[in-house]
Amino acid sequence: MHTDHLPEEPWADRPALQQPSWPDPVSLRHVRDELAASPPLVLTQECDQLTRRLAAACRGEAFLLQGGDCAETFAQLDASAIHGKLTTLLQMATVLSYGAAMPVVKVGRLAGQYAKPRSKPTETRDGVTLPAYRGDAVNAREFTTDGRIADPHRLLRTYHASAATLNLARSFLGNGLANLRQAHLRNRGFAAGAPEHPRYAALAGQVEQAFRFMDACGATPQHAQAAEFFVSHEGLLLDYEAPLTRPACPAGPHYNTGGHMLWLGDRTRGLEHAHVEYFSSIRNPIAVKLGPTATPNEALALIDKLNPDHQPGRLTFITRFGANLVRDKLPDLVEKVSASGSPIVWVCDPMHGNTQATTNGIKTRDVDDILDEVTGFFEIHRDLGTHPGGIHVELTGTGVTECLGGSRPVTSGDLTSRYESGCDPRLNHYQALDLAFHIADLCLRRHQPQPA
Repeated sequence: MHTDHLPEEPWADRPALQQPSWPDPVSLRHVRDELAASPPLVLTQECDQLTRRLAAACRGEAFLLQGGDCAETFAQLDASAIHGKLTTLLQMATVLSYGAAMPVVKVGRLAGQYAKPRSKPTETRDGVTLPAYRGDAVNAREFTTDGRIADPHRLLRTYHASAATLNLARSFLGNGLANLRQAHLRNRGFAAGAPEHPRYAALAGQVEQAFRFMDACGATPQHAQAAEFFVSHEGLLLDYEAPLTRPACPAGPHYNTGGHMLWLGDRTRGLEHAHVEYFSSIRNPIAVKLGPTATPNEALALIDKLNPDHQPGRLTFITRFGANLVRDKLPDLVEKVSASGSPIVWVCDPMHGNTQATTNGIKTRDVDDILDEVTGFFEIHRDLGTHPGGIHVELTGTGVTECLGGSRPVTSGDLTSRYESGCDPRLNHYQALDLAFHIADLCLRRHQPQPA
């Protein structure tokens, strides 16, 4: 990582993983200065509002739905793509609200998710080795020498693309898209189109009855007409995040104004590393991804560093173990963190631990594995008497063919027909709704009395 930091950055001298090697420090300084002078993308009051919503999830009174692209790209910055992702999330939220019998906090992996960590710093094709693609915020996906050079001006493009995405999202949500009744009508059509899953139709019918009951009572809940929506991204590139960090008032706490919520990845959660130090300095609600190597002691140390005051809604743990490990790894983690008394929102990322490669090297995920990890997540929290606080998924609003299976099944032979992700495979629109109906069913079963 470069050493050209502002002197007040307390993380400047700490190891910072997953940072690009910027070849031109002068250009980088100019970009950072321009970002620092740019208007905020989100308001600090909105960040505080999200913290309050997540505090309800800590108390078992709300459920977090966090989803969107694995990696946003500049080429896919268009109104239809943004509309599709929002529509999918709102359809999911409608059935989840009914199944969980509580408000759903809607947070997009949106308007800032332009950088990705990589397992290797380089990529080799046909004997040629170039820097790895680290997302459009850093370099180009095209495998060329010029394209793979880290370009700091892409950080400015990231800012402007995020601003455009936020503007579109707010416009869509303010002009009828957020109406949950309309989302329910779309869900009803989805359920009718999956006759092999009669439980979908039964759930859709129950939601329909709930809306009819509200109509009969003359009740028009505010959230049936409009929806709060927040945005989030992985706080990976410190040269992007730091210039967008400002005090709420001259002597007030600092917020990252590039997104309402930021998360730390499993690769950048080292306690003595720069990312954790940076995250400890901002007031936004934050999350940490915990993979199979995470221990309860590490989780407790992260709590002490990132939420020493034990503020509800401040800290979320996103677990990503995979279907084959979740039942072995999660119980001890939840038990020991819960015993500490610190309020945590427990969220399941059923995507990253279930990534596999086909025989021809295409990365994919199986919907059955994703559903199984979520099932294990709910089972464990039921057994421990804790609240399964949400899910974190990579999805899109279109019919991509990147994950296998689903009620409208994608086969291995279909993968190449519409594999459009800039990095990892995403659930398509129908697979995302499969997941939502599955979780709603788990929630309804959770509310039922358990046999003696």
